[in-house]
Amino acid sequence: MNYFKPTLQLSICRKILSFLPIILTLCLIVPTMATSQTRIKDIVDFEGVRENMLIGYGLVVGLNGTGDTLGSSIFTRESLVGMLERLGVNARDDSLKTDNVAAVMVTATLPPFAKQGTRIDLSISAIGDSKSLLGGTLLVTPLVGADGEVYAVAQGPVAVGGAAAAGDGATVSRGVPTNGRIASGAIIEREIAFDLQGLEVIRISLRNPDFTTAKRIAGAINAFAGGPIAQSKDSATVSILIPDNYRGNNVGLITDIEQLQVTPDMSAKVVIDEQTGIIVMGENVRISTVAIAQGNLTIRITETPQVEQPQPFSDAGETVTVPRTQIEIDEDSEKRLSVLSKSVTLQELVDGLNSLGIGPRDMISILQAIKAAGALQAEIELL
Repeated sequence: MNYFKPTLQLSICRKILSFLPIILTLCLIVPTMATSQTRIKDIVDFEGVRENMLIGYGLVVGLNGTGDTLGSSIFTRESLVGMLERLGVNARDDSLKTDNVAAVMVTATLPPFAKQGTRIDLSISAIGDSKSLLGGTLLVTPLVGADGEVYAVAQGPVAVGGAAAAGDGATVSRGVPTNGRIASGAIIEREIAFDLQGLEVIRISLRNPDFTTAKRIAGAINAFAGGPIAQSKDSATVSILIPDNYRGNNVGLITDIEQLQVTPDMSAKVVIDEQTGIIVMGENVRISTVAIAQGNLTIRITETPQVEQPQPFSDAGETVTVPRTQIEIDEDSEKRLSVLSKSVTLQELVDGLNSLGIGPRDMISILQAIKAAGALQAEIELL
């Protein structure tokens, strides 16, 4: 029997060695799954790569009697008269009446590095007493930036998603018929100059400023470049010096940096929207030792009047109404005092509050009371 032991041990070793690559692969996968990493591209903005807001005032014509009332919308009347005069038509008459024209505000977003001749989308919003922009056409409207310069010119048929209909006894409205869009309705006439390739230093801005996240981003970039080219200036800014091997290829450097992954850090915060009762808590929220009780005194009074009549065929007596009152007092005796131990996690906090049968509205008041007691190690932000 002893002659078979070496053979058996050798067979077991071979099986273990055959599973060794799988074991090593699992060891490499588990740490990766445990850490939540995000691309730098998704949490930062690069300096100079930004959009610009455009706005303009124009007229929408061709409406089916749903435009502005010229008697009450003076700006619509003056704009219509001025436009007709520029076209050689004298419209300075008190009898000018039409309900097929509406004054609108036109807004658009100028993309970064947008070139002259390209098209952008428009949003149209009525500013008068127009009922609907359905079927209207926007006339030539210049769009200006914050500096007052014209960067695009808009024109085209308005697409409206809403609809409205009214009769003598009822009115039906779906969506907002006084808002519309024009896809590719504006042509860019002026470019915003920005020399990205000529930058010696690139600065990136964190969308959620945090010192730890900024330091991690700088460390990831330095590890990728093999040298100290990145430095976190503050909680929202990381400065990157263009390395020699990327001279004249800033776009390539930005592309490579965008794909690097880091683990963003976040401060403990509780966001509360009192209007809708929404509560959002981060995973770093902690609660010190605190006792919580929640309950209200409810008094319910129910009136059940009872009618009493005299006996049948009786000559005396009359029908009377006798009041019957039932009073109930609910002191919420089932709601007990709960103690949350030190360093309670987010899950334990939610489970503890849910065990008390507390709704979102009462939970908001409890969180604010815990914060006032100094037991909530987090910032409360009210929307």
